[in-house]
Amino acid sequence: MRVSMIGRTAVAATLVVAAAACGGRDATGGGAAGTAAAGPCQGQQTTGITPTSIKLGGIYPLSGPASAYGAIPGGIKAYFDYVNAEQNGIGGRKVEFVVRDDGYQPPKAVEEARRLVEQEQVFALFQTLGTPSTTATWDYVNQQKVPQVFVATGASKWGTDTNHPWTIGWQPNYISEARVYAQYLKQERPDATVAVLYQNDDFGKDLLGGFKRAIDGSQIKIVAEQSYEVTDPSVEPQVRNLAASKADVLLNVSTPKFGSQALAADAKNTTWNPLHIVNNVASSITVLKPVGFENVQGIVSATYYKDPNDPTWANDAEMQLYKAKMKQYAPSLDPNVPYYTFGWAVADSFRKAMQAAKCPTREGLRDAMRGLNDVQINMLLPGVTLKTGADDGFPIESMQLMRFKGERWELFGDVIDTRKAFGPLTG
Repeated sequence: MRVSMIGRTAVAATLVVAAAACGGRDATGGGAAGTAAAGPCQGQQTTGITPTSIKLGGIYPLSGPASAYGAIPGGIKAYFDYVNAEQNGIGGRKVEFVVRDDGYQPPKAVEEARRLVEQEQVFALFQTLGTPSTTATWDYVNQQKVPQVFVATGASKWGTDTNHPWTIGWQPNYISEARVYAQYLKQERPDATVAVLYQNDDFGKDLLGGFKRAIDGSQIKIVAEQSYEVTDPSVEPQVRNLAASKADVLLNVSTPKFGSQALAADAKNTTWNPLHIVNNVASSITVLKPVGFENVQGIVSATYYKDPNDPTWANDAEMQLYKAKMKQYAPSLDPNVPYYTFGWAVADSFRKAMQAAKCPTREGLRDAMRGLNDVQINMLLPGVTLKTGADDGFPIESMQLMRFKGERWELFGDVIDTRKAFGPLTG
């Protein structure tokens, strides 16, 4: 489901969080307060950061085929508004968050990244959404030595590539997510036949490839594959083709708009009733609701953060704080939309990474995001923490399966630490 034009306009119009102005330029061509203080931080980049402010830039599809993701910065903004007003910012620095719309178009993402770095003089790019857009920008960002923090894509290359040290992901990578689904099928349907719908880009191929490797050696077989392009008007023809395979399982590897279409097409087909597994990025309630909750009963996915619709978290301190502050700082937004919860969680993760930086510099943030040691983020599921290292660029590697029942997702099984269950991913 797409964010409404009114919703996108409201988000775009309010996404600059109040902050003190940055000034000056340092020897590296950056702004802010010149070079860092004497000592080990001397000479490091201080563009976009002063003793009282920090300027971040985000790139999202506020329009286009992936515009449902345009809700995420609404949750980020609410978090930073709260931290600025009630927590004296991050270490005394008020956060300014400037958001640009790339329409889910990689060339546009490059244009916006350049604008944020060269014109807006941001300290860091915080969240670049989508595998295609992030792939298009990360060479430039790393050449400029600008932190590209917690990109909103689970592509495995963000954690395995050693040539882009300034870029790091946040959410579980797609290969690990695929492993979770493979493990579930091995236990519940060890002889399953699987039909796969996937987006024809690095995102779709990453998850599909991970799934194929995870089922290797088992009795599970992929019997049909159909890809789609982000420019396609509908995936209904692909789902019809997959239905002809009579597979036991439909693995739906798609972004929100197409995830919703695939669920609707599956529901229409009364002669095919596969177990429908939908990947996490298309599992939001905003994707399922247009299909009709009665048509998505029993579908399976996996998650790593708390669902604001789940009564399990009704008395959870972080969920109560989130809903109260969303009401206070973003009263026009529905806090039960999980994309806002995602935004809140990743903003809190940025705050913790910045607090851990030994130097308030770009280099300090780069090193901090590669040295997270079981950092607790209260909006993540219990048992899920941020952990990275010199040879581990994946902050979150744990997920829990969930099944849709009634009008919400229900968690089942235990949190799966994919590092322990399957071993680390390497380049």
